[in-house]
Amino acid sequence: MTAEDSTAAMSSDSAAGSSAKVPEGVAGAPNEAALLALMERTGYSMVQENGQRKYGGPPPGWEGPHPQRGCEVFVGKIPRDVYEDELVPVFEAVGRIYELRLMMDFDGKNRGYAFVMYCHKHEAKRAVRELNNYEIRPGRLLGVCCSVDNCRLFIGGIPKMKKREEILEEIAKVTEGVLDVIVYASAADKMKNRGFAFVEYESHRAAAMARRKLMPGRIQLWGHQIAVDWAEPEIDVDEDVMETVKILYVRNLMIETTEDTIKKSFGQFNPGCVERVKKIRDYAFVHFTSREDAVHAMNNLNGTELEGSCLEVTLAKPVDKEQYSRYQKAARGGGAAEAVQQPSYVYSCDPYTLAYYGYPYNALIGPNRDYFVKDTILETHPASLPLVLSRHA
Repeated sequence: MTAEDSTAAMSSDSAAGSSAKVPEGVAGAPNEAALLALMERTGYSMVQENGQRKYGGPPPGWEGPHPQRGCEVFVGKIPRDVYEDELVPVFEAVGRIYELRLMMDFDGKNRGYAFVMYCHKHEAKRAVRELNNYEIRPGRLLGVCCSVDNCRLFIGGIPKMKKREEILEEIAKVTEGVLDVIVYASAADKMKNRGFAFVEYESHRAAAMARRKLMPGRIQLWGHQIAVDWAEPEIDVDEDVMETVKILYVRNLMIETTEDTIKKSFGQFNPGCVERVKKIRDYAFVHFTSREDAVHAMNNLNGTELEGSCLEVTLAKPVDKEQYSRYQKAARGGGAAEAVQQPSYVYSCDPYTLAYYGYPYNALIGPNRDYFVKDTILETHPASLPLVLSRHA
């Protein structure tokens, strides 16, 4: 071998070694050089697997626990030719990135959305506050909102005579990681459920595995075909905001129970402490003059009976309308939960539900809304069901 041959062979080996260090999903990418430069600058790793390219997770030198719930944001409306080399500088400007997951298509372009997890919750909140509507390209605005690892499934088609304990036992037989089952009593007959339940799992992965196992045609419960889908995750409410709430959300009321009866019951501990009551079918919002009165009434009346029905009393969850709008717009821009126009016949006469985003009607926002609408209408106005459904066809 000549000296020239030796030099050529060494160059070839060096090039092969260099190529071997390029992670899968980065090698051959149209912006490979820019991605490699980003990795070199930050020290973060990058790898593509299961249809997503993960940057970091954990970041270099990380020794602490996995970031807590609420540290991740969803990023929608990303131009399909925008990649980590443009996204990372934007999102690292507001906090330390734990990991960024960009959803990728088979053609090498992104799928229009990503998830950015920060090391701390306050950094995620800052990202939502400062980067929503960020102009990533001329005329192209990003949609940024809080992301929640959904651990809750909606299951329909449940026999209406089944109790919570029976449903929990049956679901736990066929799926793993069940933490809780949330069942709503029929508004017309408290001895029956409404034909559906929400099942809470210990992790998003456990819920995803359960959803796959419970898909229609794969399994039956009590000999019945069931419907299963993701339940709409609750929007996270800031702890500081919750500390100011002086409105109670009261569930499981009798249809016949009046607002005056509710006001009298909740105002018994301090005459004049209840400002007003707004009742909608079998639930109500009770407004107090002070938080102390609200908390005292909640602690004393939760789990007690009013006109033969066991009450469930919690603090109402206020949701900022701008935050709610961001949630919908961001979801519309990517492959996450699809945002849907709320049914006017619910919200036009019930601004409290939108303002406080309390159960049960938050199910209407998610993929199970049609099932919930049918069940609700059938209980109260069965003759109007065809008209209502035609409005949303």
